Amino acid sequence: MKHITISEVGPRDGLQSVASILSTEGKLAWIDAEYVAGVREIEVGSFVSAKLLPQMADTAAVVEGARCHKELVIAVLVPNARGCEAALEAGAHKISIPLSLSETHSLKNVRRNHPQMLEEIAACQALVDQVPGAARPDFEVGLSTAFGCTIEGAVEEAFVIDMAARVLDLGVAEVGLSDTTGMGNPAQLERLVTGIWRRCGEPRLTGVHLHNTRGQGLANALRAVELGITTLDSSLGGLGGCPFAPGASGNIVTEDLVFMLDSMGYSTGIDLPALLRARHEVAQLLPTEEWFGFTAAAGLPKHFHGTTFKEAS
Repeated sequence: MKHITISEVGPRDGLQSVASILSTEGKLAWIDAEYVAGVREIEVGSFVSAKLLPQMADTAAVVEGARCHKELVIAVLVPNARGCEAALEAGAHKISIPLSLSETHSLKNVRRNHPQMLEEIAACQALVDQVPGAARPDFEVGLSTAFGCTIEGAVEEAFVIDMAARVLDLGVAEVGLSDTTGMGNPAQLERLVTGIWRRCGEPRLTGVHLHNTRGQGLANALRAVELGITTLDSSLGGLGGCPFAPGASGNIVTEDLVFMLDSMGYSTGIDLPALLRARHEVAQLLPTEEWFGFTAAAGLPKHFHGTTFKEAS
């Protein structure tokens, strides 16, 4: 049975896009609940300016607290080399930096144009390379707005593939495809994935970050899995988006994604009833936020027994 890694991004992508500021204790309770449910990769925060995103001000403390879970891959987002230094100091296991293919979005999101971002990526890679092999975190460049931009409009697919190659030529091990604005469709996803694979090799792209802004999230996720992608980002309750891309709301709902994959016989290692309980617990911590998801609303079918989790346990 093929295993698909679900990377939970709610504590970062979800919380950065809502008004509520969850306490460090609340974030760790969220992480604990998902870990109990079997989630083994969680993006716990981002090392950005607290003035820009006060929701992320305690990311170092969250990383430290999450390290009690020995099997958990602790992922973080960084906007630049300074953030990468902080992530390395905190002890994150996986570090991602966004490279917006829309230069206008890049300037709004991280205040850097493409040449400047390539310099930042090279600087981050140099910092990561200094870490001894056993302790060295994974470093990935997320190709943001790869499917289109709410500000600039269409992004040329050939340009996405060219930029992926340029990033990998800097020594980066892997890139990820990100539908930041929720504009993508399965045919477009297939062209981008196969285009990067042909140019750069399949091991250099194994994960995608998809949004459900226009209802295409699960369709895109399914096509990605069918193609051979093995890591999918999603957010508990569908929280999240991008505060610097107008209208870019709606991550894939983790619960719905796990239900789909479980129903199809894929292994995720996640106990869906426990995940639904985690959703309820976290929703109580964020009572003013809107939660999404069809599985939580409809409930599990009577014949559903969480077969994937039983086989993985």
